[in-house]
This record gives sequence, C-alpha cells and structure tokens, in this order.
Amino acid sequence: MDLNLLKRRGPDEWHIAPHGKMRVPGVIFATESLIRDMDEKVYEQVTNVATLPGIVQASYAMPDAHWGYGFPIGGVAAFDPDVGGVVSAGGVGFDISCGVRLLRTGLTAEDLQPVKERLADTLFHHIPAGVGSTGKVHLDRGEMDAMLAGGAKWAVGKGYGTHEDLEFIEEHGCMAGAEPEHVSDHAKKRQQDEMGTLGSGNHYLEVQQVVTVFDEEASSVFGIREGDLVVSIHCGSRGLGHQIGTEFLKSMAVSASRHHIELPDRELACAPINSEVGQAYLGAMRAAINCALANRQIITHLVREVFADVLPDAVFSLLYDVSHNTCKVEEHDIDGTPTRLFVHRKGATRAFGPGHPDLPPSLRSVGQPVLIGGTMGTASYVLAGTKESMELAYGSACHGAGRSMSRHQALRQWHGRELVKDLAARGILIRSPSLRGVAEEAPGAYKDVSEVVDAADDACLARKVARLEPLVCVKG
Repeated sequence: MDLNLLKRRGPDEWHIAPHGKMRVPGVIFATESLIRDMDEKVYEQVTNVATLPGIVQASYAMPDAHWGYGFPIGGVAAFDPDVGGVVSAGGVGFDISCGVRLLRTGLTAEDLQPVKERLADTLFHHIPAGVGSTGKVHLDRGEMDAMLAGGAKWAVGKGYGTHEDLEFIEEHGCMAGAEPEHVSDHAKKRQQDEMGTLGSGNHYLEVQQVVTVFDEEASSVFGIREGDLVVSIHCGSRGLGHQIGTEFLKSMAVSASRHHIELPDRELACAPINSEVGQAYLGAMRAAINCALANRQIITHLVREVFADVLPDAVFSLLYDVSHNTCKVEEHDIDGTPTRLFVHRKGATRAFGPGHPDLPPSLRSVGQPVLIGGTMGTASYVLAGTKESMELAYGSACHGAGRSMSRHQALRQWHGRELVKDLAARGILIRSPSLRGVAEEAPGAYKDVSEVVDAADDACLARKVARLEPLVCVKG
C-alpha cells in the first residue's frame, strides 16, 4: 500500500481523510511494514465501507487486514439504525460466527509426550474435518430449528458439555433474536449432517502449550501459566452460514437499489437495518451464530471424549469462546451519548475492556479474553481487551495472522507432504484429510502473527497475555 495515501496518527494508527463520497474517515491499525505489505484493495475497501449510509465515526481495519468480499477481512464498522444505518452480509462474511474457543486441560505439555502420536491420531479419527465432512449428529427439521434458536445452550441440553461452559461463551452460548424461519430450507439441509465438524480452509483443532506469559495478573485470572497444555478450536457455521451469506447478498443487492443506496462495489450489498430484508437477514444471521456456537460446543464434547480415553487425568474447563464474523447490537459512547449501534466485525474479534457488564464476573477485572489464532506452524496468542479499545474501535481487535498470499499462490510454492514432514521435525504433528489443504494453509502464506499481535498491543486494541505454540494440529 502506498503510504502517501495515509496520514500517520500514531506508531500503529493510520488515517484516510474523507474524500469523494466517504461519510467518515478510514482508520487502519498496523505497523509500517504491515501497511506496506497490504494490498491496495484494503485501502479501496476501507474507503468504500466509509460511504455506506448511517456509518458512525470511521471505517476501521485491524492489523491482519487483507482483501475480502466487500468489506476487508479485518474490517470493523458500526451503523446507527436511527439515521438510516444499514446491515451488510459482506460486512459479516460467509462463515458467520467463525470463532475460536480455548480449553484448559489441567495438564502440562510434559504429560502429552508419551501419548502424542496416539492423541493426534485419535483426535483426527474422532472429529470430522475437511470439505463436505459430516458427523454423527443428524438433525431433523424440528431439531434443526431448536439448535438455530438455542445455540450452545441447546447443545448442552443434549448432553454436549456442561452448564459451566455457557458462562464463558459470548452471549452465554445463545444469541438472542435468532429467527430460524428466515433460514432457507437449502441452508438447513446443508447443515443437517455437519454439526460437530471442523470443515476446511483455515479451520483447525490444535493442542498447544503455553510458552510465554506477558501479563501475570491477566494470566492468573485466565487460569493459564507457562507449560500448560491447552486446546484451541477454530471453526464456524459451516455450510449453513455460507448459504445464508450467499442468499442474502443477492436479496440485499436488490434492496439497495430499491432504497436508493449507491454502492461503490456490488459486493457491499446492504439493506437498511429497519427494512424487511435487513430484519430478515439479522434473524437468519443470529441463527447462524447459534449454529457456530453449537458446533464448537459439540466439538468440545468430542475432544473431551478423546482425552478421557488417551489422557484420562485431563480436567477440562473453558477459558472463553468468541466469534469474529458477526453483526452485534451494542451500546457505545458517541460524542458523550450512549448510542445503540449495529457493529459489524468481519475477521475481527470483540475485545471488551475491564469492567464491561457483558463479561463473566470472574474475568471482568482484566477484560475479555481475545483469542488470536496463528497457523499450524506458528504461535497463537491470548490477549485481553482494553479500556482504550472501547474508544478506538468499538472494543475490537484482530482475529489472526491474516493471509499474505492467495491459496493458489500457496499451492505453487508449497507441497503438503513436505510441510507435514518439516513440521513433524519441529515437533508439530499435522493430521489432515487433504495434503492440498495443508499446502493452501502453509504458515508462509500468512502474515507474521507476532507482528500483527504486537501492532494490536501497541495500538491498545488489546494487550498481550500469553503466547501459545502448536504440538498437534488437526486441519480441514
């Protein structure tokens, strides 16, 4: 990206002055090197989002930002329904409520070594992964609607996990306002056999070790310390979420024209929040959020089953579960006035600061856990939300490393079999149904996750708590 297009406002904060049809500025949080390496398309998409009706304060991009569909991945924008604000399916993304949950095991990395290969194999065989993967859970129409309305609460009610888990899931495991009737039969059919599955792409299940603690107070509250063995689950709403996104992008393109909304890019298709299409999308999207929460809850149950067999001394507890492809109704302070906004986070994680009432009481003193996924060969991070982030970007932070090259480019540069062998030599066991998928997700195809996290920390979007490194990775 050309730095001459931006004005630097801090070590890791860059502004785009309103021009053309922009209603608000654009703001990108990143180091200079991350900015230079960003595609010019990120600049274009940040400025395009700033033209949408009802946008408040600014169009934001996180340090892991890269080219997405309509909105950049890593994009954050909030809209006021009282001044004609819109909701955009492209501002949420196709994998609705894709997110990360982190589980403490009560074990150390040393406990894993004698059974590492066996655990890797058992996890791989017990938890379906890959394109079109299906699980043992089959939902008829009635159960499908119950799941879409109930989320992780529904899953716990079916015996997948404990009620204690729900306290540490965003929205306590169930997104209010879900309307399964606005989810098409085709979307439901795609999902009926996909519950409890990882899917493909960048989704994964990782057994990790905590290698570094940066913030002793926060790590103590979060219950993690150096040497701990943890499990990270990264997945979303599978085929159902993708179908909802596909269908509503088409109807929103028609709605935008009907409501005389000028779109600089058709991929920014949107509808007024208070319109019929806008309300239908919100109902369907919230149902997809519940689908993702239920999916991660079922996978958690499957992980517990595997550990009970291979490492029976494990005692699982959930640190947190947070999504990064959502539109949420939140109250934020705008010019001194509490204002109800519809906050889109696409490839960006909610990062509420200390004291926020939506956080579990046991975590409230240090802020929300922010879970940053890496790649199968690099670190992941646990951060904590900050008070500053609430003012900077609606309590938002990055969600991962962010791609630096396309999957096609990665396939030309890496071979899956060689990557698996190289990572095994480093002590990282990869299990995947697709060597092509492994090559597409090569660690080198992503930005430096440590630089991304440092930028988020320096910009006060979230503060570093702990660094995790992979030991076993099941990839879709």
